[in-house]
Amino acid sequence: MNLTFVFPCLNEAGSLQSCIRAVRESLDKAGDKLNYEIVVADNGSTDDSAKIALEEGARVVPVDQRGYGAALRGGIEAAQGEYVMFADADSTYLYENALTLYDKAIECDADMSIASRMTGEIESGAMPWLHRRLGTPVLTGLINLLFKGKLSDCNSGFRCIRKSAYESWGIRASGMEFASELLIKALKHKAKMVEIPSGLRRGPEGRVAHLQTWRDGMRHLLFILSERPRLFEWSGLVLIWISSILQLLAMAIGPVNIGGLHIFDLHSKGLLLLAGITGMQLYVFSCMLFLKKREKPTRMTNKLIEIGEGPLFFFLLSILVTEGLLVGFVVLNWVLNNFANLDLTNVLIGGIHLLGLPLMLAIGLLGIHVFKKSDDT
Repeated sequence: MNLTFVFPCLNEAGSLQSCIRAVRESLDKAGDKLNYEIVVADNGSTDDSAKIALEEGARVVPVDQRGYGAALRGGIEAAQGEYVMFADADSTYLYENALTLYDKAIECDADMSIASRMTGEIESGAMPWLHRRLGTPVLTGLINLLFKGKLSDCNSGFRCIRKSAYESWGIRASGMEFASELLIKALKHKAKMVEIPSGLRRGPEGRVAHLQTWRDGMRHLLFILSERPRLFEWSGLVLIWISSILQLLAMAIGPVNIGGLHIFDLHSKGLLLLAGITGMQLYVFSCMLFLKKREKPTRMTNKLIEIGEGPLFFFLLSILVTEGLLVGFVVLNWVLNNFANLDLTNVLIGGIHLLGLPLMLAIGLLGIHVFKKSDDT
């Protein structure tokens, strides 16, 4: 079997027949040179989708786990072809490009060929403006930047993949983020990818799209970023160190005028505190992502992630004791000033910065330690 064409399907009775016939019409042009099958990965349809698929000569593969990615994974696993092609069963893709997409993969000996909507003709009303001008370009740009890709359409659901290569990538996504995971894992494995210009048509009138813009867009974004924990590690560390050094400087020299600019006063210290908190949150988030072992952390970060119960306990205890001393110092001064006219704001902001960030780190490491132990059991 040269090729398996997979349609993920959830209640697509209104368009499935025309999609299957369009794919057959395209692939049949290859004649006896191409031995193919069509698989409908049925994701729990309650309409006549499965019946229509059988009538059209397709093989129906039931997939119990719900989700776009789950349906495709089930269909690909059941595929008998050396290559697997897939597209949505909603009549929006240019299925007449199926043979061209397959031929491109064979010609270039590619692990994946993609029918790019962005380099083809997109029918008026086929793609929302937000998807076309913001969502897809931004996500595609991120993937290209972070994983050294040269793609034009990361969200195209019309692709052809070499099954043996796909099986080595370890794809796990069950939702719409499957599209991003497939590209990112392929790029990480140095897979060869090519594109052909295709396009997009308007869907049938009255059909409710399975895609939910903000939910699925966020899933794509989170998955893309989660595959690059070092981005959060280094950006977090830079913010922490710069903000902390400047905060110490502000505490040491107080408000100063430099070139007519009044700096290192309350507003400056407040903004430095905000930068430090942001940096620590980013850094702790990176530590959580490193638990997935998608990338190796720096030696310092790895030591913090692997910290034992004893050192973690004394680290947390020392911070809490120091914070208690800071609170006691403030209260004592308040009492000595007859509970009025307290002016420790500059010292207090610096103290919150220099003690609050380690406390956030310690509590974050505490949570990571608990998660690691729960995974071990």
